[in-house]
Amino acid sequence: MIRKILVTLILLTGVAAYAAPDVTFTTIPPRTVIEGNKFNITFRLKNAEGNGFQAPEIEGCTLLYGPAVSTVYNSSYTNGKMEQSSSVDYSLTYRADKAGTYTIGVAKINVNGKTMTTKPASFTVLPPGKDQQRGNSPGAASSQSSTSRVSADDVFVRIILNKSRAYEQEAILCTIKLYTTHSISSFIPTVQPSFDGFVIEEKPIQSTLNDVEHYNGNNYMTAILKQCVIFPQKAGKLTINSGKYDVVVVQYERLGGFWGGSRPVEQELKTSSNSASVTVDPLPQPQPEGFTGAVGTFTIDSHLSTNVFKTNEAASLVYDIRGTGNIKYIKEPVIDFPTEFEQYQPQADVTANVNGASVTGSMTIDYTFIPQSVGNFSIGADKFVYFNPESKKYVTLTTPSYNLKVAQGVAVASGSVVNKQGISSKNTDILHIKMGNLDLEQTHSYYYKSWWYWPSYIVLALILIIIIWVYSKQVKLNADIQGRRLANANKVAKRRLNTAKKFLNAHDNEKFYEETLRATWGYLSDKLQLPASQLTRDNIAQELSLYGAPESLAKTFIDIIDECEMARYTPTKSNEQIEQLYTSASKAMNEMEGIKRAKR
Repeated sequence: MIRKILVTLILLTGVAAYAAPDVTFTTIPPRTVIEGNKFNITFRLKNAEGNGFQAPEIEGCTLLYGPAVSTVYNSSYTNGKMEQSSSVDYSLTYRADKAGTYTIGVAKINVNGKTMTTKPASFTVLPPGKDQQRGNSPGAASSQSSTSRVSADDVFVRIILNKSRAYEQEAILCTIKLYTTHSISSFIPTVQPSFDGFVIEEKPIQSTLNDVEHYNGNNYMTAILKQCVIFPQKAGKLTINSGKYDVVVVQYERLGGFWGGSRPVEQELKTSSNSASVTVDPLPQPQPEGFTGAVGTFTIDSHLSTNVFKTNEAASLVYDIRGTGNIKYIKEPVIDFPTEFEQYQPQADVTANVNGASVTGSMTIDYTFIPQSVGNFSIGADKFVYFNPESKKYVTLTTPSYNLKVAQGVAVASGSVVNKQGISSKNTDILHIKMGNLDLEQTHSYYYKSWWYWPSYIVLALILIIIIWVYSKQVKLNADIQGRRLANANKVAKRRLNTAKKFLNAHDNEKFYEETLRATWGYLSDKLQLPASQLTRDNIAQELSLYGAPESLAKTFIDIIDECEMARYTPTKSNEQIEQLYTSASKAMNEMEGIKRAKR
Protein backbone atom coordinates (compact mmCIF):
# COMPACT_ATOMS: atom_id res chain seq x y z
CA MET A 1 0.00 0.00 0.00
CA ILE A 2 2.78 2.40 0.94
CA ARG A 3 4.55 1.55 -2.33
CA LYS A 4 1.44 2.50 -4.34
CA ILE A 5 1.18 5.84 -2.53
CA LEU A 6 4.86 6.62 -3.22
CA VAL A 7 4.50 5.72 -6.93
CA THR A 8 1.40 7.94 -7.20
CA LEU A 9 3.20 10.89 -5.57
CA ILE A 10 6.18 10.48 -7.90
CA LEU A 11 3.92 10.40 -10.95
CA LEU A 12 1.99 13.47 -9.81
CA THR A 13 5.25 15.32 -9.16
CA GLY A 14 6.52 14.39 -12.64
CA VAL A 15 3.29 15.53 -14.29
CA ALA A 16 3.37 18.82 -12.37
CA ALA A 17 7.00 19.40 -13.34
CA TYR A 18 6.20 18.60 -16.97
CA ALA A 19 3.20 20.96 -17.02
CA ALA A 20 5.04 23.82 -15.32
CA PRO A 21 5.95 26.64 -17.72
CA ASP A 22 9.60 27.28 -18.57
CA VAL A 23 11.53 29.70 -16.37
CA THR A 24 13.64 32.22 -18.31
CA PHE A 25 15.77 35.24 -17.46
CA THR A 26 16.44 37.54 -20.44
CA THR A 27 17.70 41.01 -21.33
CA ILE A 28 15.60 43.52 -23.30
CA PRO A 29 18.07 46.05 -24.77
CA PRO A 30 17.05 49.57 -25.85
CA ARG A 31 16.13 50.23 -29.50
CA THR A 32 17.49 53.71 -30.17
CA VAL A 33 19.89 55.60 -27.91
CA ILE A 34 21.23 59.12 -28.57
CA GLU A 35 24.29 60.48 -26.79
CA GLY A 36 23.22 62.55 -23.76
CA ASN A 37 19.73 61.00 -23.61
CA LYS A 38 18.19 58.72 -21.00
CA PHE A 39 17.23 55.16 -21.84
CA ASN A 40 15.96 52.00 -20.11
CA ILE A 41 17.27 48.44 -19.98
CA THR A 42 14.89 45.75 -18.75
CA PHE A 43 15.79 42.32 -17.32
CA ARG A 44 12.77 40.00 -17.42
CA LEU A 45 12.25 36.92 -15.22
CA LYS A 46 9.38 34.74 -16.49
CA ASN A 47 7.36 32.18 -14.54
CA ALA A 48 9.31 32.46 -11.29
CA GLU A 49 10.02 34.72 -8.34
CA GLY A 50 13.58 35.69 -7.53
CA ASN A 51 15.68 37.68 -5.10
CA GLY A 52 19.17 39.14 -4.92
CA PHE A 53 19.03 40.79 -8.37
CA GLN A 54 22.46 42.06 -9.53
CA ALA A 55 22.67 44.41 -12.51
CA PRO A 56 25.83 44.66 -14.63
CA GLU A 57 27.84 47.83 -15.12
CA ILE A 58 27.73 49.30 -18.61
CA GLU A 59 30.75 51.13 -19.94
CA GLY A 60 30.06 54.60 -21.37
CA CYS A 61 26.74 54.93 -19.51
CA THR A 62 25.76 56.23 -16.07
CA LEU A 63 23.13 54.50 -13.94
CA LEU A 64 20.54 57.09 -12.88
CA TYR A 65 17.78 55.03 -11.30
CA GLY A 66 16.74 51.47 -10.63
CA PRO A 67 15.89 48.81 -10.54
CA ALA A 68 12.16 49.52 -10.73
CA VAL A 69 10.31 46.22 -10.24
CA SER A 70 6.96 45.43 -11.89
CA THR A 71 5.07 42.14 -11.95
CA VAL A 72 2.50 40.96 -14.50
CA TYR A 73 0.29 37.86 -14.20
CA ASN A 74 -1.50 36.33 -17.19
CA SER A 75 -4.03 33.52 -17.33
CA SER A 76 -6.02 32.05 -20.20
CA TYR A 77 -8.51 29.23 -20.64
CA THR A 78 -8.00 27.38 -23.95
CA ASN A 79 -9.57 24.08 -25.05
CA GLY A 80 -10.56 23.22 -21.51
CA LYS A 81 -7.09 23.92 -20.09
CA MET A 82 -6.06 26.71 -17.77
CA GLU A 83 -2.72 28.31 -18.72
CA GLN A 84 -0.98 30.73 -16.39
CA SER A 85 2.21 32.76 -16.73
CA SER A 86 3.94 35.60 -14.94
CA SER A 87 6.81 37.97 -15.54
CA VAL A 88 8.87 40.21 -13.27
CA ASP A 89 10.62 43.17 -14.96
CA TYR A 90 13.66 44.87 -13.43
CA SER A 91 14.04 48.21 -15.26
CA LEU A 92 17.07 50.45 -14.91
CA THR A 93 17.44 53.98 -16.26
CA TYR A 94 20.80 55.06 -17.69
CA ARG A 95 22.25 58.13 -19.37
CA ALA A 96 24.33 57.63 -22.53
CA ASP A 97 27.57 59.54 -21.97
CA LYS A 98 29.43 58.72 -25.17
CA ALA A 99 28.60 57.43 -28.65
CA GLY A 100 29.70 53.91 -29.50
CA THR A 101 28.69 50.25 -29.34
CA TYR A 102 28.41 48.78 -25.84
CA THR A 103 27.78 45.38 -24.32
CA ILE A 104 25.21 44.69 -21.61
CA GLY A 105 26.95 42.23 -19.31
CA VAL A 106 25.50 39.31 -17.36
CA ALA A 107 22.75 40.05 -14.83
CA LYS A 108 22.22 37.60 -11.94
CA ILE A 109 19.25 36.59 -9.78
CA ASN A 110 18.53 33.80 -7.29
CA VAL A 111 15.58 31.52 -8.09
CA ASN A 112 14.74 28.68 -5.68
CA GLY A 113 18.31 28.54 -4.40
CA LYS A 114 19.84 28.59 -7.91
CA THR A 115 21.57 31.49 -9.67
CA MET A 116 20.18 32.38 -13.08
CA THR A 117 22.07 34.64 -15.51
CA THR A 118 21.24 36.49 -18.70
CA LYS A 119 23.12 36.31 -21.96
CA PRO A 120 25.20 39.36 -22.99
CA ALA A 121 23.51 41.78 -25.39
CA SER A 122 24.76 44.81 -27.28
CA PHE A 123 23.34 48.19 -28.30
CA THR A 124 24.59 51.28 -30.10
CA VAL A 125 24.69 54.86 -28.86
CA LEU A 126 24.43 57.34 -31.74
CA PRO A 127 25.99 60.82 -31.61
CA PRO A 128 23.49 63.70 -31.53
CA GLY A 129 22.48 65.16 -34.89
CA LYS A 130 23.77 68.59 -35.85
CA ASP A 131 20.22 69.97 -36.06
CA GLN A 132 18.75 67.83 -33.30
CA GLN A 133 17.68 69.22 -29.96
CA ARG A 134 19.25 67.51 -27.01
CA GLY A 135 16.82 65.07 -25.49
CA ASN A 136 14.70 64.58 -28.62
CA SER A 137 14.73 61.59 -30.91
CA PRO A 138 14.49 61.85 -34.69
CA GLY A 139 10.92 62.46 -35.71
CA ALA A 140 9.89 64.06 -32.41
CA ALA A 141 7.01 66.49 -32.76
CA SER A 142 8.93 69.30 -31.14
CA SER A 143 11.45 69.31 -33.99
CA GLN A 144 8.83 69.25 -36.76
CA SER A 145 7.30 72.71 -36.71
CA SER A 146 5.23 73.42 -39.81
CA THR A 147 6.91 76.82 -40.04
CA SER A 148 10.22 75.19 -41.01
CA ARG A 149 10.75 74.22 -44.64
CA VAL A 150 11.43 70.56 -45.40
CA SER A 151 14.76 70.45 -47.25
CA ALA A 152 16.49 67.81 -49.33
CA ASP A 153 18.59 66.91 -46.26
CA ASP A 154 15.47 66.08 -44.25
CA VAL A 155 13.94 63.45 -46.56
CA PHE A 156 15.89 61.49 -49.18
CA VAL A 157 16.47 58.00 -50.59
CA ARG A 158 19.84 56.27 -50.98
CA ILE A 159 20.92 53.41 -53.24
CA ILE A 160 23.61 51.50 -51.32
CA LEU A 161 25.86 48.82 -52.85
CA ASN A 162 27.96 46.55 -50.67
CA LYS A 163 30.82 46.71 -53.18
CA SER A 164 31.93 49.19 -55.83
CA ARG A 165 33.93 46.69 -57.91
CA ALA A 166 33.00 43.18 -58.95
CA TYR A 167 33.43 40.54 -61.63
CA GLU A 168 30.87 39.62 -64.25
CA GLN A 169 28.09 37.47 -62.69
CA GLU A 170 29.39 38.21 -59.16
CA ALA A 171 26.67 38.86 -56.57
CA ILE A 172 26.25 42.46 -55.33
CA LEU A 173 23.85 43.40 -52.54
CA CYS A 174 21.79 46.49 -53.42
CA THR A 175 19.77 48.26 -50.71
CA ILE A 176 17.38 51.16 -51.38
CA LYS A 177 16.75 52.98 -48.09
CA LEU A 178 14.59 55.93 -47.02
CA TYR A 179 16.08 58.53 -44.63
CA THR A 180 13.84 61.08 -42.89
CA THR A 181 13.80 63.40 -39.87
CA HIS A 182 10.00 63.70 -40.12
CA SER A 183 7.06 61.35 -39.88
CA ILE A 184 5.81 60.03 -43.23
CA SER A 185 2.11 59.53 -43.92
CA SER A 186 2.41 58.60 -47.62
CA PHE A 187 5.27 57.35 -49.79
CA ILE A 188 4.60 56.56 -53.47
CA PRO A 189 7.34 55.56 -55.97
CA THR A 190 6.67 57.29 -59.30
CA VAL A 191 9.83 56.15 -61.14
CA GLN A 192 11.64 53.02 -59.97
CA PRO A 193 15.46 52.81 -60.22
CA SER A 194 16.53 51.01 -63.40
CA PHE A 195 18.97 48.10 -63.29
CA ASP A 196 20.22 48.12 -66.88
CA GLY A 197 22.95 45.53 -67.40
CA PHE A 198 21.96 43.48 -64.32
CA VAL A 199 19.72 40.58 -63.50
CA ILE A 200 18.19 40.87 -60.04
CA GLU A 201 16.91 38.58 -57.31
CA GLU A 202 14.68 40.55 -54.96
CA LYS A 203 14.57 39.82 -51.23
CA PRO A 204 11.11 39.97 -49.59
CA ILE A 205 11.06 42.66 -46.90
CA GLN A 206 8.54 44.51 -44.74
CA SER A 207 9.30 48.23 -44.72
CA THR A 208 9.01 49.79 -41.26
CA LEU A 209 10.19 53.25 -40.22
CA ASN A 210 11.62 52.11 -36.87
CA ASP A 211 15.41 52.05 -37.14
CA VAL A 212 17.59 55.10 -36.53
CA GLU A 213 20.89 55.66 -38.35
CA HIS A 214 23.55 58.36 -38.00
CA TYR A 215 24.44 59.68 -41.46
CA ASN A 216 26.30 62.85 -42.54
CA GLY A 217 26.28 64.26 -39.01
CA ASN A 218 22.56 63.78 -38.39
CA ASN A 219 20.24 61.08 -37.05
CA TYR A 220 17.53 59.77 -39.35
CA MET A 221 14.64 57.36 -39.07
CA THR A 222 15.24 54.78 -41.81
CA ALA A 223 13.25 52.15 -43.68
CA ILE A 224 14.50 49.67 -46.27
CA LEU A 225 12.31 50.13 -49.35
CA LYS A 226 13.89 47.41 -51.47
CA GLN A 227 16.75 44.96 -51.11
CA CYS A 228 17.98 42.69 -53.87
CA VAL A 229 21.03 40.81 -55.11
CA ILE A 230 22.13 41.94 -58.57
CA PHE A 231 24.40 40.13 -61.03
CA PRO A 232 26.24 42.26 -63.65
CA GLN A 233 25.97 40.79 -67.13
CA LYS A 234 28.78 42.67 -68.88
CA ALA A 235 32.11 44.30 -68.12
CA GLY A 236 32.57 48.06 -67.78
CA LYS A 237 31.03 50.75 -65.61
CA LEU A 238 27.36 50.01 -64.93
CA THR A 239 25.06 52.56 -63.29
CA ILE A 240 21.80 52.11 -61.42
CA ASN A 241 19.75 55.18 -62.33
CA SER A 242 17.95 57.12 -59.61
CA GLY A 243 14.27 56.72 -58.77
CA LYS A 244 11.64 59.37 -58.04
CA TYR A 245 9.14 59.42 -55.18
CA ASP A 246 6.12 61.44 -53.99
CA VAL A 247 6.24 61.91 -50.22
CA VAL A 248 3.74 63.37 -47.75
CA VAL A 249 5.53 64.65 -44.61
CA VAL A 250 3.71 65.26 -41.31
CA GLN A 251 4.75 68.41 -39.45
CA TYR A 252 3.19 70.06 -36.40
CA GLU A 253 1.65 73.50 -36.12
CA ARG A 254 1.66 75.05 -32.66
CA LEU A 255 -1.73 76.25 -31.43
CA GLY A 256 -2.17 79.41 -29.40
CA GLY A 257 -4.70 80.13 -26.73
CA PHE A 258 -5.01 78.98 -23.16
CA TRP A 259 -4.55 75.24 -23.79
CA GLY A 260 -1.75 75.47 -26.40
CA GLY A 261 -0.72 72.16 -27.97
CA SER A 262 -0.11 71.35 -31.62
CA ARG A 263 -1.85 69.80 -34.60
CA PRO A 264 -0.47 67.73 -37.51
CA VAL A 265 -0.06 69.44 -40.88
CA GLU A 266 0.78 67.46 -44.03
CA GLN A 267 3.19 68.75 -46.66
CA GLU A 268 3.66 67.17 -50.09
CA LEU A 269 7.09 67.03 -51.69
CA LYS A 270 9.03 65.16 -54.36
CA THR A 271 12.37 63.50 -53.80
CA SER A 272 14.73 61.29 -55.77
CA SER A 273 17.45 58.82 -54.96
CA ASN A 274 21.09 58.98 -55.88
CA SER A 275 22.54 56.94 -58.73
CA ALA A 276 25.03 54.20 -57.88
CA SER A 277 27.80 52.83 -60.10
CA VAL A 278 29.90 49.70 -59.99
CA THR A 279 33.02 48.84 -62.00
CA VAL A 280 32.63 45.36 -63.50
CA ASP A 281 35.79 43.43 -64.40
CA PRO A 282 35.67 40.76 -67.11
CA LEU A 283 36.31 37.16 -66.09
CA PRO A 284 39.97 36.19 -66.46
CA GLN A 285 41.07 34.78 -69.81
CA PRO A 286 41.56 32.17 -71.08
CA GLN A 287 38.55 30.43 -69.61
CA PRO A 288 39.12 26.72 -68.93
CA GLU A 289 37.29 24.01 -70.82
CA GLY A 290 33.99 23.11 -69.18
CA PHE A 291 33.26 26.61 -67.80
CA THR A 292 29.55 27.39 -68.27
CA GLY A 293 29.30 30.76 -66.51
CA ALA A 294 29.08 29.71 -62.85
CA VAL A 295 30.44 32.41 -60.50
CA GLY A 296 30.52 31.85 -56.73
CA THR A 297 31.28 28.77 -54.64
CA PHE A 298 29.70 25.43 -55.55
CA THR A 299 29.78 21.67 -55.02
CA ILE A 300 28.61 18.98 -57.46
CA ASP A 301 27.42 15.42 -57.13
CA SER A 302 25.99 12.88 -59.59
CA HIS A 303 24.29 9.50 -59.48
CA LEU A 304 22.41 7.05 -61.70
CA SER A 305 18.71 6.46 -61.10
CA THR A 306 19.10 2.67 -61.34
CA ASN A 307 21.71 -0.08 -61.42
CA VAL A 308 19.90 -2.25 -64.00
CA PHE A 309 19.93 -1.18 -67.65
CA LYS A 310 18.03 -2.76 -70.53
CA THR A 311 17.52 -1.81 -74.11
CA ASN A 312 14.50 0.40 -74.88
CA GLU A 313 14.08 1.21 -71.17
CA ALA A 314 14.66 4.74 -69.90
CA ALA A 315 17.18 5.57 -67.20
CA SER A 316 18.63 8.87 -65.99
CA LEU A 317 21.86 10.45 -64.81
CA VAL A 318 21.19 13.09 -62.13
CA TYR A 319 23.51 16.01 -61.48
CA ASP A 320 23.11 17.99 -58.24
CA ILE A 321 24.84 21.39 -58.10
CA ARG A 322 24.70 23.31 -54.80
CA GLY A 323 26.26 26.52 -53.64
CA THR A 324 26.15 30.30 -53.42
CA GLY A 325 26.29 32.61 -56.43
CA ASN A 326 24.49 32.86 -59.77
CA ILE A 327 22.99 29.38 -59.34
CA LYS A 328 19.84 30.29 -61.33
CA TYR A 329 21.82 31.30 -64.42
CA ILE A 330 24.18 28.34 -64.77
CA LYS A 331 24.00 26.43 -68.05
CA GLU A 332 23.54 22.68 -67.88
CA PRO A 333 26.77 20.72 -68.43
CA VAL A 334 26.93 18.79 -71.71
CA ILE A 335 27.35 15.05 -71.00
CA ASP A 336 29.12 12.80 -73.49
CA PHE A 337 26.81 9.78 -73.74
CA PRO A 338 27.63 6.74 -75.92
CA THR A 339 26.34 7.00 -79.49
CA GLU A 340 24.20 3.92 -78.87
CA PHE A 341 22.10 5.86 -76.35
CA GLU A 342 19.17 8.07 -77.30
CA GLN A 343 19.15 11.17 -75.13
CA TYR A 344 16.21 13.34 -74.04
CA GLN A 345 16.40 17.08 -73.47
CA PRO A 346 17.82 17.54 -69.94
CA GLN A 347 15.32 18.81 -67.34
CA ALA A 348 16.63 21.29 -64.73
CA ASP A 349 14.97 22.12 -61.42
CA VAL A 350 16.38 25.17 -59.62
CA THR A 351 15.66 26.20 -56.03
CA ALA A 352 17.28 29.45 -54.89
CA ASN A 353 16.74 32.10 -52.22
CA VAL A 354 18.46 35.35 -51.31
CA ASN A 355 20.73 34.66 -48.35
CA GLY A 356 22.65 37.63 -46.98
CA ALA A 357 24.56 39.34 -49.77
CA SER A 358 24.16 36.53 -52.31
CA VAL A 359 21.84 33.77 -53.55
CA THR A 360 22.06 30.24 -52.18
CA GLY A 361 20.36 27.20 -53.65
CA SER A 362 20.61 24.07 -55.74
CA MET A 363 20.18 22.96 -59.35
CA THR A 364 19.13 19.38 -60.07
CA ILE A 365 19.58 18.29 -63.69
CA ASP A 366 18.00 15.08 -64.96
CA TYR A 367 19.61 13.58 -68.12
CA THR A 368 17.24 10.89 -69.38
CA PHE A 369 18.63 8.35 -71.86
CA ILE A 370 17.54 5.09 -73.53
CA PRO A 371 20.10 2.39 -74.40
CA GLN A 372 19.51 0.92 -77.87
CA SER A 373 22.15 -1.81 -77.92
CA VAL A 374 23.26 -4.67 -75.70
CA GLY A 375 26.79 -4.50 -74.32
CA ASN A 376 29.14 -2.71 -71.95
CA PHE A 377 29.24 1.08 -72.14
CA SER A 378 30.84 3.93 -70.24
CA ILE A 379 29.71 7.44 -69.36
CA GLY A 380 32.95 9.33 -68.87
CA ALA A 381 33.86 11.60 -65.99
CA ASP A 382 32.66 15.16 -66.41
CA LYS A 383 34.12 18.51 -65.32
CA PHE A 384 32.23 21.32 -63.67
CA VAL A 385 34.16 24.59 -63.63
CA TYR A 386 33.24 27.73 -61.72
CA PHE A 387 34.97 31.03 -60.98
CA ASN A 388 35.54 31.98 -57.33
CA PRO A 389 35.59 35.81 -57.05
CA GLU A 390 37.13 35.64 -53.56
CA SER A 391 40.23 33.73 -54.65
CA LYS A 392 40.01 35.18 -58.21
CA LYS A 393 40.63 31.69 -59.62
CA TYR A 394 38.77 29.05 -61.61
CA VAL A 395 37.94 25.88 -59.68
CA THR A 396 37.42 22.54 -61.43
CA LEU A 397 35.24 19.82 -59.89
CA THR A 398 35.10 16.30 -61.37
CA THR A 399 32.21 13.84 -61.34
CA PRO A 400 32.92 10.10 -61.46
CA SER A 401 32.64 7.96 -64.58
CA TYR A 402 30.04 5.19 -64.81
CA ASN A 403 30.35 1.74 -66.39
CA LEU A 404 27.01 0.35 -67.59
CA LYS A 405 26.13 -3.18 -68.58
CA VAL A 406 23.07 -3.14 -70.84
CA ALA A 407 20.98 -6.31 -71.15
CA GLN A 408 18.34 -7.16 -73.73
CA GLY A 409 15.05 -5.50 -72.94
CA VAL A 410 11.61 -5.69 -74.50
CA ALA A 411 11.88 -5.42 -78.26
CA VAL A 412 9.94 -2.70 -80.06
CA ALA A 413 7.24 -4.26 -82.25
CA SER A 414 7.80 -4.02 -85.99
CA GLY A 415 5.81 -1.25 -87.59
CA SER A 416 4.96 0.35 -84.24
CA VAL A 417 5.26 4.08 -83.91
CA VAL A 418 7.79 5.26 -81.34
CA ASN A 419 7.21 8.76 -79.96
CA LYS A 420 10.60 10.47 -79.94
CA GLN A 421 9.44 14.01 -79.42
CA GLY A 422 12.06 15.98 -77.51
CA ILE A 423 14.77 13.36 -78.16
CA SER A 424 18.07 14.54 -79.60
CA SER A 425 19.66 11.36 -80.98
CA LYS A 426 23.27 11.21 -82.06
CA ASN A 427 22.49 8.41 -84.51
CA THR A 428 21.60 9.20 -88.13
CA ASP A 429 18.95 6.75 -89.37
CA ILE A 430 18.26 5.94 -93.03
CA LEU A 431 14.70 6.82 -93.94
CA HIS A 432 12.49 4.20 -95.64
CA ILE A 433 11.92 4.38 -99.40
CA LYS A 434 8.27 4.99 -100.17
CA MET A 435 6.74 2.45 -102.57
CA GLY A 436 3.45 2.20 -104.51
CA ASN A 437 1.23 4.81 -106.17
CA LEU A 438 2.40 8.29 -105.13
CA ASP A 439 -0.26 10.23 -107.13
CA LEU A 440 2.30 11.91 -109.35
CA GLU A 441 1.06 14.49 -111.89
CA GLN A 442 2.49 15.19 -115.31
CA THR A 443 0.84 18.59 -115.86
CA HIS A 444 0.77 21.60 -113.57
CA SER A 445 -0.98 25.03 -113.63
CA TYR A 446 1.10 28.07 -112.65
CA TYR A 447 -0.21 30.87 -110.46
CA TYR A 448 1.31 33.69 -112.52
CA LYS A 449 -0.96 32.67 -115.43
CA SER A 450 -4.10 33.25 -113.33
CA TRP A 451 -6.20 36.38 -114.03
CA TRP A 452 -5.94 37.60 -110.37
CA TYR A 453 -2.16 37.28 -110.05
CA TRP A 454 -1.00 40.71 -111.34
CA PRO A 455 -3.95 42.78 -109.94
CA SER A 456 -3.16 41.36 -106.49
CA TYR A 457 0.33 42.91 -106.73
CA ILE A 458 -1.21 46.33 -107.39
CA VAL A 459 -3.62 46.00 -104.45
CA LEU A 460 -0.83 44.91 -102.11
CA ALA A 461 1.36 47.84 -103.25
CA LEU A 462 -1.47 50.32 -102.52
CA ILE A 463 -2.01 48.81 -99.07
CA LEU A 464 1.72 49.08 -98.36
CA ILE A 465 1.76 52.78 -99.40
CA ILE A 466 -1.21 53.52 -97.11
CA ILE A 467 0.45 51.74 -94.17
CA ILE A 468 3.71 53.68 -94.68
CA TRP A 469 1.80 56.99 -94.88
CA VAL A 470 -0.20 56.32 -91.70
CA TYR A 471 2.93 55.14 -89.86
CA SER A 472 4.93 58.27 -90.85
CA LYS A 473 2.09 60.52 -89.65
CA GLN A 474 2.00 58.69 -86.34
CA VAL A 475 5.80 58.93 -85.95
CA LYS A 476 5.70 62.70 -86.54
CA LEU A 477 2.85 63.07 -84.06
CA ASN A 478 4.68 61.06 -81.41
CA ALA A 479 7.90 63.00 -81.98
CA ASP A 480 6.18 66.36 -81.54
CA ILE A 481 5.78 66.05 -77.77
CA GLN A 482 5.38 69.77 -77.19
CA GLY A 483 2.84 70.05 -80.00
CA ARG A 484 0.71 67.25 -78.56
CA ARG A 485 0.96 68.81 -75.12
CA LEU A 486 -0.09 72.20 -76.52
CA ALA A 487 -2.98 70.69 -78.49
CA ASN A 488 -4.26 68.73 -75.50
CA ALA A 489 -3.92 71.59 -73.01
CA ASN A 490 -7.49 72.84 -73.41
CA LYS A 491 -8.93 69.30 -73.42
CA VAL A 492 -7.14 68.39 -70.18
CA ALA A 493 -8.17 71.67 -68.55
CA LYS A 494 -11.84 71.20 -69.54
CA ARG A 495 -11.80 67.67 -68.16
CA ARG A 496 -10.46 68.93 -64.83
CA LEU A 497 -12.95 71.84 -64.81
CA ASN A 498 -15.74 69.30 -65.34
CA THR A 499 -14.52 67.51 -62.23
CA ALA A 500 -14.51 70.83 -60.38
CA LYS A 501 -18.08 71.44 -61.60
CA LYS A 502 -19.16 68.16 -59.98
CA PHE A 503 -17.68 69.26 -56.64
CA LEU A 504 -19.43 72.62 -57.11
CA ASN A 505 -22.80 70.94 -57.61
CA ALA A 506 -22.13 68.74 -54.58
CA HIS A 507 -21.32 71.90 -52.51
CA ASP A 508 -17.88 70.46 -51.68
CA ASN A 509 -16.13 73.83 -51.82
CA GLU A 510 -12.75 72.66 -50.57
CA LYS A 511 -12.33 70.05 -53.31
CA PHE A 512 -13.78 72.51 -55.87
CA TYR A 513 -11.06 75.06 -55.14
CA GLU A 514 -8.38 72.34 -55.14
CA GLU A 515 -9.46 70.94 -58.54
CA THR A 516 -9.87 74.45 -60.08
CA LEU A 517 -6.37 75.40 -58.93
CA ARG A 518 -4.92 72.16 -60.33
CA ALA A 519 -6.70 72.73 -63.66
CA THR A 520 -5.40 76.32 -63.93
CA TRP A 521 -1.79 75.43 -63.10
CA GLY A 522 -1.85 72.41 -65.43
CA TYR A 523 -3.36 74.42 -68.29
CA LEU A 524 -0.77 77.22 -67.98
CA SER A 525 2.07 74.66 -67.70
CA ASP A 526 0.98 72.87 -70.90
CA LYS A 527 0.11 76.04 -72.82
CA LEU A 528 3.31 77.91 -71.98
CA GLN A 529 5.39 74.71 -72.39
CA LEU A 530 6.98 75.10 -68.98
CA PRO A 531 7.27 72.44 -66.27
CA ALA A 532 5.13 73.15 -63.21
CA SER A 533 8.26 73.52 -61.06
CA GLN A 534 9.40 76.54 -63.15
CA LEU A 535 5.98 78.20 -63.30
CA THR A 536 5.27 80.54 -60.38
CA ARG A 537 2.75 83.22 -59.61
CA ASP A 538 5.41 85.89 -60.14
CA ASN A 539 6.38 84.90 -63.69
CA ILE A 540 2.90 84.12 -65.08
CA ALA A 541 2.39 87.66 -66.36
CA GLN A 542 5.81 87.68 -68.05
CA GLU A 543 5.32 84.30 -69.71
CA LEU A 544 1.79 85.16 -70.90
CA SER A 545 3.06 88.46 -72.31
CA LEU A 546 5.80 86.63 -74.26
CA TYR A 547 3.12 84.23 -75.52
CA GLY A 548 1.09 87.20 -76.82
CA ALA A 549 -1.73 87.33 -74.25
CA PRO A 550 -3.08 90.74 -73.10
CA GLU A 551 -2.30 92.04 -69.63
CA SER A 552 -5.95 91.75 -68.56
CA LEU A 553 -5.95 88.00 -69.26
CA ALA A 554 -2.80 87.51 -67.22
CA LYS A 555 -4.43 89.41 -64.32
CA THR A 556 -7.49 87.14 -64.58
CA PHE A 557 -5.37 83.98 -64.26
CA ILE A 558 -3.49 85.43 -61.27
CA ASP A 559 -6.77 86.40 -59.57
CA ILE A 560 -8.12 82.87 -60.07
CA ILE A 561 -4.96 81.32 -58.54
CA ASP A 562 -4.99 83.75 -55.59
CA GLU A 563 -8.66 83.15 -54.84
CA CYS A 564 -8.22 79.34 -54.91
CA GLU A 565 -5.13 79.40 -52.69
CA MET A 566 -6.71 81.76 -50.14
CA ALA A 567 -10.02 79.92 -50.03
CA ARG A 568 -9.02 77.78 -47.03
CA TYR A 569 -8.19 80.83 -44.91
CA THR A 570 -11.21 83.02 -45.79
CA PRO A 571 -14.84 82.73 -44.67
CA THR A 572 -17.22 80.65 -46.73
CA LYS A 573 -18.33 82.40 -49.92
CA SER A 574 -21.74 82.37 -51.50
CA ASN A 575 -22.70 79.98 -54.27
CA GLU A 576 -22.90 82.91 -56.69
CA GLN A 577 -19.28 83.87 -55.99
CA ILE A 578 -18.09 80.29 -56.41
CA GLU A 579 -19.99 79.89 -59.70
CA GLN A 580 -18.55 83.18 -60.86
CA LEU A 581 -15.03 81.84 -60.19
CA TYR A 582 -15.80 78.73 -62.26
CA THR A 583 -17.18 80.86 -65.11
CA SER A 584 -14.14 83.16 -64.96
CA ALA A 585 -11.73 80.19 -65.23
CA SER A 586 -13.61 78.74 -68.22
CA LYS A 587 -13.72 82.10 -70.04
CA ALA A 588 -10.02 82.74 -69.40
CA MET A 589 -9.03 79.39 -70.91
CA ASN A 590 -11.34 79.85 -73.89
CA GLU A 591 -9.90 83.32 -74.50
CA MET A 592 -6.39 81.89 -74.27
CA GLU A 593 -7.26 79.33 -76.93
CA GLY A 594 -8.10 82.14 -79.37
CA ILE A 595 -4.64 83.71 -79.06
CA LYS A 596 -1.99 82.76 -81.57
CA ARG A 597 1.44 82.34 -80.02
CA ALA A 598 3.88 85.14 -80.78
CA LYS A 599 7.09 84.22 -82.59
CA ARG A 600 10.27 84.52 -80.57
